[in-house]
Amino acid sequence: MDKQIAKTTQSLTTAAEMRETTKMLMKPNANWEEYLTPAPLSIAIMGELVFISHCDDFSINKNPPKGGYKFIKYPDSFRACLMQVCNSGWHAFNEAHKNMDQIRIHTSTVPDYMKAAVKILFNSTDKIIEALLPNQLENIRTIADECVILADSVEKKYTDVINLIQELLEACINAEHFYGEEMEKVKMKLEENKLREQSARQLSEQSKKVMEAMSKQMEEAQDAYKKAMDSLPSGWEMIGMDVVESLSSGMTAIMNGCVSRLSDPIGASALMRTFRDGAVGKNVGKNVGKNVGKNVGKNVGENVGENVGENVGENVDEFAPMTAYSKSAEILKVAGSLEQLVSGSEIDWEDLYDQKNKSVKTEWTEEQFKRISEDLEEMSGDVCKKALSLCKRGITICEELATYTPDQTWDEKKTKQLIKDIKKLNDRALTFDTKSKAASGTPALTAKPPMMSKADNSSGGKSAGQRASENARFSIEQSQAQLSQVRQSYEKSVENMEKNQKELTDILVEMQNCKLNEIDFDTKIKMLVKGLDAMGRVKEQWEKMVRFFQMVSNIVKISLSKTMHNFIKAADDIKMFSYNEKLFVKDLLYKQAFEASNIASLIHMISETYTEVSNKYLMDRVSSLGKLMAMDKERPEFLHERLELQESCDKAQRGILQLVLKNKKEFERQTDARMKKIEGDLKAILPAAEPEETERIKEIVQAGFSKEEEDYY
Repeated sequence: MDKQIAKTTQSLTTAAEMRETTKMLMKPNANWEEYLTPAPLSIAIMGELVFISHCDDFSINKNPPKGGYKFIKYPDSFRACLMQVCNSGWHAFNEAHKNMDQIRIHTSTVPDYMKAAVKILFNSTDKIIEALLPNQLENIRTIADECVILADSVEKKYTDVINLIQELLEACINAEHFYGEEMEKVKMKLEENKLREQSARQLSEQSKKVMEAMSKQMEEAQDAYKKAMDSLPSGWEMIGMDVVESLSSGMTAIMNGCVSRLSDPIGASALMRTFRDGAVGKNVGKNVGKNVGKNVGKNVGENVGENVGENVGENVDEFAPMTAYSKSAEILKVAGSLEQLVSGSEIDWEDLYDQKNKSVKTEWTEEQFKRISEDLEEMSGDVCKKALSLCKRGITICEELATYTPDQTWDEKKTKQLIKDIKKLNDRALTFDTKSKAASGTPALTAKPPMMSKADNSSGGKSAGQRASENARFSIEQSQAQLSQVRQSYEKSVENMEKNQKELTDILVEMQNCKLNEIDFDTKIKMLVKGLDAMGRVKEQWEKMVRFFQMVSNIVKISLSKTMHNFIKAADDIKMFSYNEKLFVKDLLYKQAFEASNIASLIHMISETYTEVSNKYLMDRVSSLGKLMAMDKERPEFLHERLELQESCDKAQRGILQLVLKNKKEFERQTDARMKKIEGDLKAILPAAEPEETERIKEIVQAGFSKEEEDYY
């Protein structure tokens, strides 16, 4: 049964399957739609700004800032400022298309380098690996670094447009061209945008820290391997393999968690989390007026306005929970070594006691809990506290078991309580592991590292006996809950997308219905504010892409420096079984290369679709905008060109939204197919479970995907 479960799990977790699963789990926060849906309306808004720049001109240079304007070139002409915004936007959209096409070409070569790396890693001698593998990894790193430059260049272009619009709005406020409620709304929007920028800067800084944490985790994994294997009790080899596998799973969790965190939108939801985490300081009222705070909720989250701080996210490490969650697999496997001793209502006292060393085998379990606790004690936060409490509970159980000697008999009451404590610890560890998967976006079903899998097969080993079926049932339930969560999340993101599009369309229709002499100053300002919104959403996606490629580059840098160095130094001896330290480091190298190529594969999919959709729906409109800007506004052809741009942008918007909805249906089909495949292949080979057991598993998994995680989407 164990071998059949292992074989089926392996077929469900091939490299190709895991790449597709990653795309599914990342879909709500990493997709081409977010880059392109605001684009046609943004271009249409630019077209209308060209049109209204023909209105009566006036100066906004009444109360300029002390050091002069940073972005506005012509403060004495509002018309010239509007044309500057349009010109800047036109350059941004052109750069985006050109650079995304280059990113598509670059990322298309990563799979070939990955194949070469795997071939070298699996089929070559240590000397050849040492000589050739770094070249393949270096190729992937070079691609990532080049793509960082390309994405960063586009992000800066959109930032230029946003900065220009912001400065233009601030100049209009300072020049006292409008008053009252409309002015307060604009102030509020400007303040909100500053908070978004602060949040983006903070996330960028923290993404650097995460690389240090990842590097440290990889070093700790090798050290933990040595500690676990050196002191492993005889007869517990398979338990040791499970714990070692969990070290590798922890690596996957921290990498997936960081990618998931880096891809999370930096808009209202991210700000909400920062506010909720208690990092926000003083009142926004100082900057936007006492009555504005109440209204900020519409854009930043209700009831937040009063507390929006000067230092968003001060002293909050967005990535600390991920480091703590990455320990969940280890905690679960170590807790599982205790449950291995329980058989029905009895404890296997014979297996517990090591006759050769005259001690209980759970001394090793206690050492593992203490090792994990030492790592956790360096961290802070609620997630860390939860993980520590599990370890402490495990240590307490081990201390109680340590009092056992073969010449004594424990009374039934004491034994029952101990079994109850062990089962409770195991259930809580399962809940924590489920929370970890929910937060990090790590697939419920993951592949066993290749070298470990090979060692298992050659030694005829099996995973820890009676737990195999239970683990498989949990994986099925976790997969179901995870895919359901992702579908809800993606559905919500599509709803938000449609809502944002409607808001932009409404103001655009209002604008297009106005005759030139009917357009008042407030309406022009509304157009600029909506343009700021649309550009802000596109810019966030490019910031995200920069971080993705930085992540790829840094994972490979760690492989080239730390892990490759450790591979050369690793001992090649075989102590208890065929999986030695050298093979463990090989698995780490594979994991790192696979994760890097996985992210690259995700971005290639985005860039390929972006380029295709952009060619079909966007670039003609960008060209039309350029033509409109260059035309003499007195000529009748100008109005005809404006009307054509309006109609083509409307058509493009409808076309892209239809594609989004088609994509949504396809995504639902894919998640259904994945779930049916997991259930069909894995559930079919499992023995029937008792209804109580099925209910227990559901409750534990649902607790892991509780309201706490729903706040993330």
